[in-house]
Order: sequence, then structure tokens, then C-alpha cells
Amino acid sequence: MKAVMIESPYNVIVKEVENAPLEDNEVRIQVKAAGICGSDIHAYKGLHPFRVPPVIIGHEVSGEVIEVGAAVTRVKLGDKVAVEPQVGCGKCEACLQGRINYCDNRKAPGIGKWYGTMAENFVAPEEVVFALPPELDYQQGALVEPLAVAVHAVRRAGIEVGDKVAVLGAGPIGLLTIAVAKEAGATTILATDVLDYCLDTAQTLGATHTINIKDKRDWVEPAKDDIGGSFDKVLIAAGVPGIVNQALSLVKKGGRIVTIAMFHGEQSIDIMQLQGQEKELVGCFCYTRVDTISAVDLLAAGRIKSDALITHVLPYSQAANGFRMVEQKEDHSLKVLVTF
Repeated sequence: MKAVMIESPYNVIVKEVENAPLEDNEVRIQVKAAGICGSDIHAYKGLHPFRVPPVIIGHEVSGEVIEVGAAVTRVKLGDKVAVEPQVGCGKCEACLQGRINYCDNRKAPGIGKWYGTMAENFVAPEEVVFALPPELDYQQGALVEPLAVAVHAVRRAGIEVGDKVAVLGAGPIGLLTIAVAKEAGATTILATDVLDYCLDTAQTLGATHTINIKDKRDWVEPAKDDIGGSFDKVLIAAGVPGIVNQALSLVKKGGRIVTIAMFHGEQSIDIMQLQGQEKELVGCFCYTRVDTISAVDLLAAGRIKSDALITHVLPYSQAANGFRMVEQKEDHSLKVLVTF
């Protein structure tokens, strides 16, 4: 089969590889759409801690089931599906509590022997494969995984009706977080970014206020003035230097900050604000099964404006262009999908 591979940093190729073997509990999916994620760009740059080139990349996927293992009972040939791309050991305390993202032996596509999703077909255990409702197409199905990230982040933040929320970074994950925060009842939502077109999309997805912070050293106090006070919750969707302290200055006493972005290197923390004002700094990693199911439900209900987020759909032969486009923010790109 043909597969998209990051052969070395900044070098994306299409390569012929052998089909992955199919175990009794697994299904083979003919890939229809696979998304380029921000974490894939970290791998593209050679910065990802686990997905190290050469690697068949991708973990956002939708497609049609074309083969099932002997022990598969729930998923059927021809099903239109999406995948929650993680598997735990199934035995540890985290797995037994439904927190696969906490499992010390968690596996994910593009790590170890599990091929990534950007290939003509993709193999996954039946337990992480979800049938898509008839009203969703394959492009929307490829948004299930990143939307689950946003659902998990909003739950970690504990966003409630009437909350004032700031989302720092309006890339695809930040944008989906804005949409889910709105669904959770946030009435004031600030989006920050350095690109105007990202902020325009943020407004389409639910942001009530936006600030382009490019070249602005002091934007925190004006942002608070704009909404008449501090924020109840702040979600960080851009892993840039200094952003944690900016979030600490934005959030109210006793408020909560959630880190969604991938960070490289150390971040300074104003410990006096954190401790003296009893602010909470909360980590956020991936999602749970409940988050994935909620993501499917939100999409099926038409609550997420997927057309505003999906800006480019490219054949797999142009995957290298897609990665460059996302990394360089070319042509007003947001979510770029690769099709097979």
C-alpha cells in the first residue's frame, strides 16, 4: 500500500509499504481522510518526543471497514468509521477507570510498530473504532479525534454556563476548543493569535472577542478591560514562551488554567500568582472514550461548523505540500486533510 512518511525532518515522501498484519480483534480500514495535526508538525520538524522520523505519520482518520478479524463482533464490513487512536494495557488502574490517556503503556499510531493513519489502509483494534452516523461525511469524521481533544480540555477546565473564557492560540485545536466552550455555556470567549484569518474563524466558531497579539508586549490588561474583569478559565493552545504567565495574569483569583498545547523546553511560572491567589494550573493530555463519543455526538448534531475549520483537502500525493502549508501557515490554512 501507499503510505505518507516523514523520512527525515522537513522531508515528506509517499512510499510503498507492506500492509500491516490483522489480528483477531482488529479491523482494517480503507482510509478516506486523514488530518494533519499540530503534533504531526512537531514530528515534521523533528521535535516530537515519540514520533521520530522515519515514521508513517498521522492519527486523525476516517474510512470504510474493508476487513475484520475473526474475533470482531461489533464492527462490520462497509461501516463508515472514525478511530480513537490510542490503546492502553487494559489492566492498570488508569485503564480500569477509563483513563487510557494515563496508561504508562499507552500505544498510539506512528509510535513503535503501529503504523500512522496516512496510508491507503489502517489497522486498529475494534474497541477504538466508532461507526459514524449517516449524516457525517468522511471529512467530518476525520475531525472526531481533534474535537475529542477540545472536549477533554473543556471538561478539564470545568467550563460552566456564564463563564468568561480565554483561549490562547487559534489554530485548529484552539478553534475547536472555542466551539466546545461555547457549547458548554461560556458567554464571553476571547481568542488570541498572531494571524487575523485565524481570529476571523474564531469569531465564526463562537469567540466574542479577539486580539491579534503579534508584536504586542502588553495586551493582557487591555484584554481584561475589554471584558470588564478577569477570566474564569484560560485554555492554552499555543506552546510559546511566556504564555503560562500571561494566562496567570488573565485568570481570576481561584480560576483555572488548562494547558493543551505541546511545549518544548521550560516555561517560567509566576509562583506568587499561582499560590497567593489560589489559581489552578491543570495539565491536559489527549482524551478518554467519553470525550470521543461526545465529539461524534457534537458533529452529528451539527453543533460544530466543520466547514469553517477544514480549509484544504489534498490527495495523498500532495501530502508534502500539505505539511509545508500547515507549518508555514500558507494560503490561510487551518485543518488540512489528506485523502486516499
